[in-house]
Amino acid sequence: MSSVNLLRGLRDLAADYDVLLCDIWGVIHDGVTADQDACDALTRWAAAHGPVVLISNSPRPAPEVVAQMDELGVPRGAWSDIVTSGDATRALLAARSPGPAFRIGPDRDGPLYAGLHLAFSSLEDAAFIACTGPDDDEVETPEDYRPVLTRAAERGLEMICANPDIVVQRGDRLIYCGGALAQLYVTLGGRAIMAGKPHAPIYDLALDRARLLMGGPVRLLRVLAIGDGLLTDIAGANRAGLDSLFIVGGVHGGPGVFHGGRLHAPAVARLLADEGLDANFALASLAW
Repeated sequence: MSSVNLLRGLRDLAADYDVLLCDIWGVIHDGVTADQDACDALTRWAAAHGPVVLISNSPRPAPEVVAQMDELGVPRGAWSDIVTSGDATRALLAARSPGPAFRIGPDRDGPLYAGLHLAFSSLEDAAFIACTGPDDDEVETPEDYRPVLTRAAERGLEMICANPDIVVQRGDRLIYCGGALAQLYVTLGGRAIMAGKPHAPIYDLALDRARLLMGGPVRLLRVLAIGDGLLTDIAGANRAGLDSLFIVGGVHGGPGVFHGGRLHAPAVARLLADEGLDANFALASLAW
């Protein structure tokens, strides 16, 4: 079982990295409230040390995520650029346009499809499934979709899933995301294709943005990935060959990882080992 270094704050790494690839939901905000300590840490880093590229599994393109962060009070100085799973997924959808597609997901995810000239249809007429998450993530679970996904798998339809997250924390609740539907679909014999974390396309896009911001080559050894999702942020960093900072107090922040109110390094290491993953560093929450 690999060890993990517990940090006092992001300041401990200020001399070691040039670029941050930082998750949004679960690190910077919880969908309801911005974490001011995290915002301060990223603002300090961006001002003095190098670019911060936010890397999100949101199924919506980056401008929609910017608008949400503005509403939550995340300062523009806390980030240099943003890439989303939606941005990376648009290429997959464009390659399959005009479809038709059977759409699963709320109306608010409509910007994902803007300008792609993609037609939508019933399941019976569809050429593939376009999924961003449950239609109503306040009340629905993957099991609500078992009947329709069973029929889709029987037809051999591919699912293009624009949000690989299984769950995210919204306030004090966990809600299901597109990845939970994709996970179920695969167990039913279907095929799910994703471009967001932990898959390569979103990291390729984020590193391209980092090179533009740096004005030249970026050494992977000088890039730090930050996130709270083991199977997305940390797995993605491992696959991309990047060092990682695991924010433990997000979706994995159960009482077992804390002793006396502080992170317990062996418990954090066990969390990682149970998933066959490694993280270089850990914090309960992002702070300077």
